[in-house]
Amino acid sequence: MQIPFDNSFAALPAGFYDRQDPIPVASPRLVRLNQGLARKLGLDPAALNADLLSGNAVPLGAEPLAMAYAGHQFGGFVPQLGDGRALLLGEVVSPQDGQRYDIQLKGSGRTAFSRGGDGRATLGAVLREYLVSEAMAALGIPTTRSLAVVTTGEVVPRDRPEPGAVLTRVAASHIRVGTFQYHFYRRDTKALQTLTDYVIARHYPEAKSPLDLLEQVMQRQAELVARWMGVGFIHGVMNTDNMAISGETIDYGPCAFMDSYHPDKVFSSIDRQGRYAFAMQPKLAHWNLAQLAGTLVPLVKDSAALQAVLDGFEAMFLRAYLAVFGDKLGGRADTGLIEDILSLMAANEVDFTLFFSHLTDAAERGDFQALRALFQDQGAIDAWLGRWGQGDSAIMRRANPAYIARNHQVEAAIEAANTGDFEPFEALHHVLKTPFTRQDGAQAYARPPKADEVVHATFCGT
Repeated sequence: MQIPFDNSFAALPAGFYDRQDPIPVASPRLVRLNQGLARKLGLDPAALNADLLSGNAVPLGAEPLAMAYAGHQFGGFVPQLGDGRALLLGEVVSPQDGQRYDIQLKGSGRTAFSRGGDGRATLGAVLREYLVSEAMAALGIPTTRSLAVVTTGEVVPRDRPEPGAVLTRVAASHIRVGTFQYHFYRRDTKALQTLTDYVIARHYPEAKSPLDLLEQVMQRQAELVARWMGVGFIHGVMNTDNMAISGETIDYGPCAFMDSYHPDKVFSSIDRQGRYAFAMQPKLAHWNLAQLAGTLVPLVKDSAALQAVLDGFEAMFLRAYLAVFGDKLGGRADTGLIEDILSLMAANEVDFTLFFSHLTDAAERGDFQALRALFQDQGAIDAWLGRWGQGDSAIMRRANPAYIARNHQVEAAIEAANTGDFEPFEALHHVLKTPFTRQDGAQAYARPPKADEVVHATFCGT
């Protein structure tokens, strides 16, 4: 197949990546193709076959490479990480929006950066990323996208043997904070300058300097994390190698949407200290951005100026957070109202998504019975509702989804797919494509898990 590749990252110096072809798999089978995304990229869905999307065949014009980057993982710096199980095939420019997109194979085999890993991905991890990333896109949250899922016919050893798969991932780019750290650690100022110039040209053409770049990356990250929190999303592993410079959500490993609200909620099985808990996400974004700022010191040569820009993050985030939650309350961007309802929800163990969905219904119909039933302390919620008054239901309907990728439903879809049954996956994906619209026959997808369905931990695919 001829894909209209227009590769720019591959034109950077060799120190930015390692070139190699994907490692073939035994028996590829295409089980999910995102036809709408394919057309957006200017690709013919009918020509996207299992060999191409597994890496068994490399399309003309592709320049497969594993990107180099470093990163802070749970606060500890690792000077070399890189794509240990992914290869960037190349870039295309969308005929629909004129934007440049990476096309990457995830789970395509060992690379020079694999360390002790096998370079493969499990079907469960691939389906989780497909479901959650596409759900985030439907929610209007900046994210990498999923183009295809191919099973490999191979078994991948994890805690138990699992079916293998390859995800075709699409992103505005795969450049991370850790990409800057990789070259900074090596004291390669020339490479840092090259990378900075490249990122400005590709993502932030209005930036006139590294200081401008830092400020604009900060703005996107502040808005992104605020929007995560507006849907109860917990990334789970906000390492610097998992923060995309483009401002997209990237790397859906041990991520989760909250059911019952609590600010200290953690799902990642490896986050034993709560570093990446729900309410910690703004602080960790700020911390990660401080690491980015540090890499720019050799270019700016004025750490005070960098610090001055960095100090603006809290105000940036607060503005974004109030805008998000103000919309959820129907135009009531009132800090006290927001803090008080979240405290009430935590104390009463109220489902995050269900509360805001019921509040939207109540604003439309004037019936608060279902909403009040969520709370044990009905006097407290009545008092809060009296302060809230009434919100604009049209704003609320656009801000409060009826459906999210609930953990128990994602896990049920994965378990079924592991036995060869993809119907639950397809049904869940169909509902998540229109999360703000009530759908006939989809009531089960809006309900929280029963006690025996609650998922307490999510896991990294490696």
